[in-house]
Amino acid sequence: MRLLLVEDDERVAAALVAVLGRHGFQVRHARSGHEALDALVPDGNEPYRVVLLDLGLPDRDGFEVCSRIRAGSGVPVIMVTARADIRSRIHGLNLGADDYVTKPYDMGELLARIHAVARRGAAPAAVAAPAPDTVPRQRGPLESRGIVIDRERRRVSVDGRDVPLTRKEFDLLALLAQSPGVVYRREQIFSEVWRSGWEGNGRTLEVHIGSLRTKLALPGLVEAVRGVGYRLIPECPAPAAVSPPPARAEH
Repeated sequence: MRLLLVEDDERVAAALVAVLGRHGFQVRHARSGHEALDALVPDGNEPYRVVLLDLGLPDRDGFEVCSRIRAGSGVPVIMVTARADIRSRIHGLNLGADDYVTKPYDMGELLARIHAVARRGAAPAAVAAPAPDTVPRQRGPLESRGIVIDRERRRVSVDGRDVPLTRKEFDLLALLAQSPGVVYRREQIFSEVWRSGWEGNGRTLEVHIGSLRTKLALPGLVEAVRGVGYRLIPECPAPAAVSPPPARAEH
């Protein structure tokens, strides 16, 4: 499995390359954001299955690099960084990172996370192909309230307007759209979309729901069910009937 390591610290990179090599990975080491983006340009070789991305790069911020990667590729990205604050974590995930690991980390856990995102990553031969174990299995476009969710192409449009979504935003919307009106528990959402437990990750889910509402310009599309989870409202609620005013008696 080919892996792109983006890390400017030579000692950290050398240790990672050695360990990853012993576990069967073919690792390319990029020392800057520019070098990382160049490495991802298709060159006829086997595509990278995972990118390990440090945020503190010498030429540009790792968040910008992640955004650039996600704009042109579906390769899974794991942010590996010393920034442990929750705002950085949420920002990274909202940009489209598939996972976020803080230093120092356990090497066994990092290896497990690499294999996990590689399993649910895009098919190497077609970057835009859906990951079969994260996208609901129903095929074909779904249409509701002017929304078209094309699972095959992983594209979403609203009233003919294309709406760019991150990988997790698309998977979240596709899951809820699988059964409109049905409440999906938070635990179930994290199990299906993030492949992890939701404990301690409630804010991450809220951020992704809020981002969906904003990007789709349909604030009432996803409804929160207090203490349970979320559901997709398939149709706009009908306006309440207004009774005509009573006729005034003539004198």
